Formats: sequence, C-alpha cells, structure tokens
Amino acid sequence: MARVPKSTGSFGYDAWGYNEDTTKLALAVCKLLYDKYFRVEASGLENIPARGRLLLISNHGGQLPFDGLMIGVAAATNPHGPRAVRGMIERFFPTVPWLGNLMNAMGGVIGDPLNCTKMLEAEEAILVFPEGVRGSGKLYKDRYQLQRFGTGFMYLAMHHHTPIVPLAVIGAEETMPALANLKPIAKLLGLPYFPLLPVYAPLPARISLHFGAPLYFKGESADEAEVGDRVEQVKDAIRKLIEQGLAARQSVF
Repeated sequence: MARVPKSTGSFGYDAWGYNEDTTKLALAVCKLLYDKYFRVEASGLENIPARGRLLLISNHGGQLPFDGLMIGVAAATNPHGPRAVRGMIERFFPTVPWLGNLMNAMGGVIGDPLNCTKMLEAEEAILVFPEGVRGSGKLYKDRYQLQRFGTGFMYLAMHHHTPIVPLAVIGAEETMPALANLKPIAKLLGLPYFPLLPVYAPLPARISLHFGAPLYFKGESADEAEVGDRVEQVKDAIRKLIEQGLAARQSVF
C-alpha cells in the first residue's frame, strides 16, 4: 500500500472517504478470498499504467460485487505497479446501514459524473461497470451476455484524455447464479432486484481477470452517434476478452 500512488490527508482519508487503514484491512481479507477461495488468475496486468488517470471498463455479474473486489486486489498487488482502484457504485448502496461507509472507505464512490470528473483530474484509476445493475442482476441463463452499456464513461474518457483498459471477468457469474428475479420482494425492500438463488452464499468458482491493451479516444466534440460507436468498440474488446477467457477456462470450480 505504501507504493500506491495515492495522496490522503493527515488522518489517512481523501475527499471521497477513502481510508488507508480500512483499505489495508480490506485488502488483507480480500487477498485471502483472491488466493484461497476464488483462486484468481490475472493476465494482462502490464496493461494497467502505473500512474496517471485511467478508466477500467469491465463486464459485471454475480449479484454481489465480488468481481469489483477481486479487480481491486489484482490492481493493488500488480507487480508492474500497484494502483488503488476507485469503484463506481450504485446509489442504493449508501442507503444500506454501515455498508455505504465501508465501501467509501475501501475506495467506492457513487457513480456520479462529477465525482468521476474530479477523480480523473486527481489522476485516479477508476473502475466502471457500464452495465450497472443490468449486469450484476442478470439471470444465470444470460451469463456472459453483455447488457446495454451506459455512455457516460466515454464522454469522460474523451473530455479528460483518459486511456480505457477493457477488462473481462470470468467466473463471477457462477459465484451466485440467479434463477429468477423476485421483483415484489425487491420492490418491498427498495432494491433494484432480489435474486432467487440455489444457495444464498458465494460458491467457490474460479475467477480469472483478463486486462486488454489500453484504448485511446481523441476529440471532445463527437456527436451522440460517434460516441455510441466508440462505446461499441470498447464493448467489442470486452466481448473478445470474454470469449478468450471462456475458451481458456478448464473448469468452473
């Protein structure tokens, strides 16, 4: 953690609630999950710049954000240069008692364009799941089928001259396979979805992370159609990484 290019105040916090001590503790716990439970393998870590602003754009799945946690561990322990990845989280997380504060302290920030802009200006590495809850809440039958991407990340990448590293996560879809979305219960609890699961605990599926080569998109005045085309380029890059990861996988567990 001492090697991570991350500035904090005298009490160990930054402007968005990130805390060094909490992150160290979380990293120690998540590293055990990374090594022993999900047995994560990461390829392409050399594609993550050791310094400077960065957008990591990934597929999303698995109901709970184990994919984001494992990406954070991979970046923090990257032998080519550790990074403290800031994850963009859904707005409902801070409404859950204690969870919102914990996620802030670990680097999570509400996925708001203003937050993202200010963090890019501070040369942060930011993880974005453009599928949002459409990805995390997808059913098992739809695994590894990319859902609609939001376009906000592309506007930010162009305006702030930020490289995009496409990323595919293989295995998170199998950690908590959803058979159905129980919408009445979700509405009652104020949640975006409530999955029907065979087991309400994460299964020890093997997870692999595949980081692609950085993509660069110039120009700040692109029209909506051009932005959409560029988002599709990123989506295609992730789709190819998913295909490669699935082809190389020898077993789910």
